[in-house]
Amino acid sequence: MDQSNLGDEVGALRTKLTEASVPEDLHLKAEAMIKRLERTAQLGGFVEEYEKLTHYIDWVIKLPWQAYSGDNLDITHAKAILDQHHYGMEDIKSRILEYLAILKLNRDQDATHNLSRAPILLLVGLVGTGKTTFAYSLAEAMNRQIIRIPFGGMGSGRDLRGQSRLHLESEPGYVIKALARAKTKNPVILLDEIDRVSEESRADIMGVLVELLDPEQNHSFLDHYLDYPFDVSQVLFIGTANGTSHIATAVMDRMEPLAMPAYNDQEKLAIAKQYLFPKIMKQSALPEGVLTINDSVWTQIIRPLGYDSGIRSLQRTISGIVRKIARQYVEGSVKSLVISPENIKTYLPSYRTELL
Repeated sequence: MDQSNLGDEVGALRTKLTEASVPEDLHLKAEAMIKRLERTAQLGGFVEEYEKLTHYIDWVIKLPWQAYSGDNLDITHAKAILDQHHYGMEDIKSRILEYLAILKLNRDQDATHNLSRAPILLLVGLVGTGKTTFAYSLAEAMNRQIIRIPFGGMGSGRDLRGQSRLHLESEPGYVIKALARAKTKNPVILLDEIDRVSEESRADIMGVLVELLDPEQNHSFLDHYLDYPFDVSQVLFIGTANGTSHIATAVMDRMEPLAMPAYNDQEKLAIAKQYLFPKIMKQSALPEGVLTINDSVWTQIIRPLGYDSGIRSLQRTISGIVRKIARQYVEGSVKSLVISPENIKTYLPSYRTELL
């Protein structure tokens, strides 16, 4: 970098830092780093150090140090959201409403009360039983941003905590990245499939989870890249898992498991007709009335390849039917169609047709 541009570049960094809302001691720390950069420029190697420092300050200023979203803890509103997105599962809905009631009582007692003292939910169930969508519904009901952190195959605690800036191409961990994306200090962070981390890194990852979920520690969570404690005590963490046998006891002690039941065929039928089919039709943009499914064929549609505890196969089957009709409608070969016992095999996905 041309030395004549040095003052402008450093000045731009200082301006970005000054205009951002960051803690005072972190501001002083970053300012000291800028001064070291100026000294480095006199000895050469300015470009590399400049890029590293710019990257660091960009992360510092995009974090929501003081930004909060306003909570909606109205129980009636939350029940309406849960009923809108989920059929049945009254026990689970009731438990989530109780969870919100605890948060509301805490807030009403003291506006600055640490809401994370409410139990941290762990939704446990087989694939496709709605664990993730329940977390999204809770965030919608509370008017909070939600960010998902996938744990499937996670190979190191550094994925959560970040890596020291001494390493080339280091970045913050998933937690700090989630807060930056949410742009608020109190989002819902979904810890998805925490039982599916790699075996060799399980102890390391579970150790970081303990710190995240422990109200005695999470007010000063330290990301190795940021190298400055961030208060995550106002984050609502929600975990999901297919089972609990691979989750450390210390993590389980800090969470309250809720068992997500499997769906029977009668429940799947109601979900398909009342939730999935209208939603998929809306997403397809097919005009109303173009596609109708005869009641007599729903029993063939809801049965996946053998037993299926969830509704993902059912959703894929309905999507496959709608896609075929959408193509025919666009091509002009159909104007409207009723799926009946006579033509159902034509419109089911091929992997199912072979079984009928």
